[in-house]
Parts: sequence; structure tokens; C-alpha cells
Amino acid sequence: MDLSIGSSPLLISMPHCGTWLPDEILTHLSPAARNLPDTDWHIPQLYDFAGELDATVLSANYSRYVVDLNRPPDDQPLYPGQAGTGLCPELLFDGSPLYTPDYVLDEAEIESRRRHFWQPYHTLLTEEIKRLQGQHGYVLLYDAHSIASQVPRLFEGRLADLNFGTARGQSCGADIEAALVASLQQPGYSVAINQRFVGGYITRHYGRPASGVHAVQMEIAQCTYMNETAGFSYREDLAADLKPVLRTVLEAFLAAAAGH
Repeated sequence: MDLSIGSSPLLISMPHCGTWLPDEILTHLSPAARNLPDTDWHIPQLYDFAGELDATVLSANYSRYVVDLNRPPDDQPLYPGQAGTGLCPELLFDGSPLYTPDYVLDEAEIESRRRHFWQPYHTLLTEEIKRLQGQHGYVLLYDAHSIASQVPRLFEGRLADLNFGTARGQSCGADIEAALVASLQQPGYSVAINQRFVGGYITRHYGRPASGVHAVQMEIAQCTYMNETAGFSYREDLAADLKPVLRTVLEAFLAAAAGH
């Protein structure tokens, strides 16, 4: 994990941007999985202005194929009745196998990954929430994600460019949510509010607006800043337009919460 300490109340979580896998997992990945297609590619680069906002940034350096940090530790589904991905996924987003046929992911291995990878991230996230709340009286938790713009197994059609979730209003104060929604109305970008992505475990578990913790999730369609085909290269020409939009959203988050 990587942690950059800031002093503002803004805490940015990046749970799916990592690409490292231990050898004992890497050797059993299917050929399709070796490209790590379901990574939230280049998220730290996309938010490289966070330091200018004095934000604290916590990012995972290991792949979501090791363990999904945005899933509940008991692996209960986030979207009951819909296709999804588990705590220790065995399928790629497109439904193809993550592992070679000889590999068996058993309960002992899942528990080991939960203990060695999932828990440390959440322990550190909890500590940073407590630290910032102690300093400011409130915390602004922004869970930063991206995904391919079309994943037929998970959702129909093309995703909106910016998919914003507050657990349907439960994880963030109403006035702060309204300010964030207003800040998202930017020319050239489509927006979805609490639709296919309402926020994963991090948003739902830590967002407690009555206690001063306001949590939101941003899921960005990757076509807005990168190539979505294998290689997954960052597109500076596209990102140059998107970054100011993201900065506007984070500045609105900070401004709306001032005085809470």
C-alpha cells in the first residue's frame, strides 16, 4: 500500500489501481487474466493533483485479483440478483476464468488473503479517518475508481462517463451531495447519479454523515482518459480535459463540507 499524508479533511481511497500479484497467484492466472484487464488503470496519475488540495491518498499496489478491497469481508453481494465480482474473484468481468483449470481457490486461501491484504488496507483507512476527524471534526472520503465503458456481463450498454454514488443518499449529507452533483454538470461528459454504481463496500461501510464521515464513490468510464484495449495506455490528450473536471468535484466537496 501507498499512503500520502495530507492535512485537509479530504481522504482519497484508490483500492483497485494496483497491479502486483504474488508469484503463487500469478503462475495460475489464465492467459486472459495476465493482462489484468479489470484494473482501475492510471488512477493515481489521473488524480496527481491531489497533493495540491492537501488530500490524504491511500492506494493499493496489489491487484484486485488478490482480493477486492471494495467488497465486504464476508463476501455478501453488493448488488443482489445482478452479476458481480467477489472478495476473491474467480471470473474476469467478462465472465471468463481468472485461473487455469488446475487451480482451486479454497476457504483457507481466501481467509489468508483477507487477513494479509484486505484487513491492512481497511485498518489504515480506519486510522486515517480517525486522524482527520480528530483534526477537523469531519472527513470527506472519496473512493476513486474506473472501469471499461462497456462490460456486457455487468451492465447494459455504455456507461456514463462519470458515475457518482452515495449509497442512494445514505453515505453523504444531502447538502454536500447536492453540491457535488451540481459540480458534475460539465460540458462534454455524461453523468449518472446512484444508478449502476451507487458505491461499494467502502462507501457504504464508512459513510456515516450523522457522525461526520461523508463518503462518495466516483466510477469513471476509462474511454475518457485511456485506451481500453490491451496495453491500456494513458491518453494525456484525453486526461488533460478530464482532470480539471475531477478537480472541480473535489474542490466542491471541500467547499460544501466546510463548517460541518
